[in-house]
Amino acid sequence: MSRRLAQGFEGDAPRESASVTAVIAFGSNLGDRATIFAEAADDLRRMPLTSDVRVAPAIESVAIRVEGPDADAPAYLNTVALIATRLAPSILMSYLHAIEDRHGRERREQWGDRTLDLDLIAYGNRQIRTRRLTVPHPRAAERAFVLDPWLALDPDAELPGLGRVAELRAAIEDPS
Repeated sequence: MSRRLAQGFEGDAPRESASVTAVIAFGSNLGDRATIFAEAADDLRRMPLTSDVRVAPAIESVAIRVEGPDADAPAYLNTVALIATRLAPSILMSYLHAIEDRHGRERREQWGDRTLDLDLIAYGNRQIRTRRLTVPHPRAAERAFVLDPWLALDPDAELPGLGRVAELRAAIEDPS
């Protein structure tokens, strides 16, 4: 591995050899959503320095737009994967963007319809804020469609800096 990859980029601390658990949220409201999720999970399994990819059962949710929930838009399928990785957070994000692109992701409008959205929700217990990356994901604690699948994989999960995922989920009134 090159020294640059081992050290990471922009705001990444040098990576030690120990893996961290990263939480990745999947969302899709276009195309064959279940097939896209299965292929994206396989893509995660093929990433270097990554192992133990576990994917929660998918749930369906109403589309969320900048203006709020949109019941007229195609419904989303959502899930969460937990992975063990030694990739630096910014490099992991680069892989996630490449997987989205492979599945036809187009970035035409904020929170628009998409074939695949992969968000890095958490990276171990790290809190990261750079020009290109914020971890934990800034809206994860507000999204039942992230918290519910995460709890299905890890009932004791914690969102760094915000607390136990079960308590965050209990605080959300509207499950969508």
